[in-house]
Formats: sequence, C-alpha cells, structure tokens
Amino acid sequence: MDDTLSPRPDDDKPERASSATPSADSPPPFSKIPTTVEETGLDEGFLLDLLVKALYAGGSMSGYEAAERLMLAPRVLNALLVTLRKMKLIEESKGTGTRRLDYIYFLLTEGRQRAREAMAESTYAGPCPVPLPIYAEAVSAQALGGRLSKVDRAHLEEGLSHLVLDEELFDRLGPAINTWRSIFIHGPPGNGKTAIAQAIAEMISEEYYLPYAIAVERHVIKLFDPINHKALDPPWQADPEAQGGDRPDGDPRWLRCRRPFVVTGGEMTLEMLDLAFDPLSRYYEAPLQVKANGGLLLVDDFGRQMISPRDLLNRWIVPMEEPFDYLTLHTGQKFAVPFDILTIFATNIEPRDLVDEAFLRRILYKVEIKDPTPEQFHRIFERVCEEHDLEYDAGVVEGLVERYYGAQDQPLRACHPRDLVTLIVARAAFVGETPQLTEQTLMEACEAYFVG
Repeated sequence: MDDTLSPRPDDDKPERASSATPSADSPPPFSKIPTTVEETGLDEGFLLDLLVKALYAGGSMSGYEAAERLMLAPRVLNALLVTLRKMKLIEESKGTGTRRLDYIYFLLTEGRQRAREAMAESTYAGPCPVPLPIYAEAVSAQALGGRLSKVDRAHLEEGLSHLVLDEELFDRLGPAINTWRSIFIHGPPGNGKTAIAQAIAEMISEEYYLPYAIAVERHVIKLFDPINHKALDPPWQADPEAQGGDRPDGDPRWLRCRRPFVVTGGEMTLEMLDLAFDPLSRYYEAPLQVKANGGLLLVDDFGRQMISPRDLLNRWIVPMEEPFDYLTLHTGQKFAVPFDILTIFATNIEPRDLVDEAFLRRILYKVEIKDPTPEQFHRIFERVCEEHDLEYDAGVVEGLVERYYGAQDQPLRACHPRDLVTLIVARAAFVGETPQLTEQTLMEACEAYFVG
C-alpha cells in the first residue's frame, strides 16, 4: 500500500485543520503525556519508520537515547521497540542498567532494509511530529487575543519606557496592539520603528508551547527554529533518574519557549512564505509566518523587499482577514494552517506610494513615527550620554542643533544621538583618551557622520 500523500482529483479544496477553540475545561494538547501509540495521533507505521531511521543513523542506541532523539515518552517508545522485536527487525543487548530502556538496540538485516526504504521516502529522523489538527488546537488554546490580557496605557508606557516618544503615540499604538492583527508603522528613517516593534515583542514574551515538527499525514514539516524560538527549558531527558526522579510534565514533543519574534527585511521573497521542500532530505521547513504563530512578525523596511507589496498582498489576502493560511505540498496537496500573528509592517516610504487602498484597508491601524522635537532630541542625547558615562552638556547639544540642523536644514532623527556618541567613544578609544562630549569631539563626529 502506498502511504505517500497524493492530490485528490475529485476534491481540489484544501484540507482544513480544525480551528475550533478548546473548551475552558479541556487541557491543551501539549499538557498531556501520550502513554500509547494511539495517543500520539500518528499512525504506528509512521512511528516505526521514524524509529528505524533513528537507529539506522545512530548505528545503535539505548532505549532512553532513542526516546530523547524522537522526543517520545518512554512508554510509547518501549511499545514501538516491542513491535520491532516481534517483527524481527531489531536486536538488543544489555546496557549499563537493568531497565528495559537501558538496553542497547540495533537493526537486523531486515530492519536496515526497512530503514533504507523509509529513508527513501524521507530522511527525517528527529523529534516526533505533532499532527496538524492537534497543532491547530494548541495554537487556538494559546491565541494572542485569548490568553494575553489587553494592553493598557500603563503597560505600554512601561514597555516603551526606554524610548523617548510623543504622548499621543501611546493613544494610537495601544489600540493597534489590542487588535492582535496587523499594524502599519511608517515615518522617516532612524526614529525607532524597529525598536518599537522589538519592545512590543518583549511585552508579549510570555511562555508559549510549540512542537518541534508538524505532520500532515506522512509529510513532516520542521517548525522549531533556534533563531526565532527561544527555549525556556534544558533539553528533555527521557530517563527519570537523570531528571532526579521526575517525570516530564507534558508531551515532550512540545517545547516551552518565548512567544516567537520573527524579523524579515529586504531579503524577503515569496518563496520564504511557502513550505521549503528539500528534494534530498524529502521533508519541509516551515515558512516564516508559521514560525511566527502565537507571536510577532516584523516585516522591516517594507517596500524594499525583492517582492512587490502587491505580490505580498495577493499572497496574504486570506490570512490578513481570516485566522488561517494555505500551504501547498510538493505533491500539489493544499491544506490550511493557523495564522495567529501580530504582524507589523515598518517602512520609511509613504504608505500610499507603496500599496493601494485594498491593502491599507486590511491593515486596521497606521501609526506614524515622526521626527523628534528639539526637546525630545535633547532628552535622547542625555540618555545616550548616561549610558556611556559621558557628562551631558545641553549647551553643546544646542550648538549642534543650530549648526547642523537649523542652518543646514537637516531633520532631527532619534538615532543621531546614539550614532554620534558612538563615534565620540570610538575616537577616544583610538587616541587613548577619556571620551567627552565637547564642541570639538561633537564636531569631529558630525564631520565623519553627515554627508555634504
């Protein structure tokens, strides 16, 4: 029987993962440890193939090592080993311990043959995936608008306290965050658009559970990415004695981490928004928006990507209005995945020069970050000086404002104090002096920094 997934000629509708919100009384799927093969939600044949591939790659390993490789509870792993022994695909030898999972397991000739056949289908032999419907249930249980309390002004001011911003900005930004959908942040370069997005990500960085991988029938999609997902726990250990006698408090296929913060900039392409299929390994890497589920996706420098804003709109026209996105397997099979993301588009290009009304309509809030006022510029400069242990001199900074900004019609930018002080500190280190904010050092920094 062919277990690979193929397009259904009589049904071209994409497969929909269940997005029903779990009841308040039902525990989230990641909180329950599977104790049987059936409770994993996966076919036994798929799990057996995963195990023989792990044994084939490792040559031999103990039961506990195999459990940790596949992130399967010991009881489930032991049941699979029993089945493989009955099928005469593996052999065992006693290890250093007396428990069954302390034994060392290795493949017999027929077991190696099955492993090679399984590897031809997919070489994936990592953490056991979670079925797509169960993943969708978990995303719903941890939805941004559900578990997180609404952001109020006090919370927002605390989260942005390290930035110098207009008071009216809080009134625009707070309600925008509370939509938990999308925000268009625009304004001149260097005024903190990216820093604001990073601060919002920190404000929602509570714990979040995500699986290492997702299964769409027998197709594996690798989800966990150490760059975008910050783990909160050390690697899981299957051996209860290695954990001080404690059993895992949830399904080990799920990782407890911070809510994701995924950033993409000018390198963004349409291909990064679709499944990445490796024809050699024959499994998938999840796209950016799936990795960002439950957190924040920042599209920085929007409008400078290798794709046009219109192409991005066409690609995301469904998820920007509905809580799901459609992906396509290399077989042509389409299926839906959850889309629970606070998306921030940040740009220094005038919004109407980038996109049409149809796109702007789908982004409910547009927040402009303006140039700092002279008073704000002084406050930023003072803060930067404090961070670098420089004595702040308001008269020196006022002279800078008059000479370089007033006389030369140079707009004030929030990033200039940081950059100029960095140049002052760098030059002082080069000549072996203590950095100081003076008219001379500031003039030298300006000559190196400003063009023309």
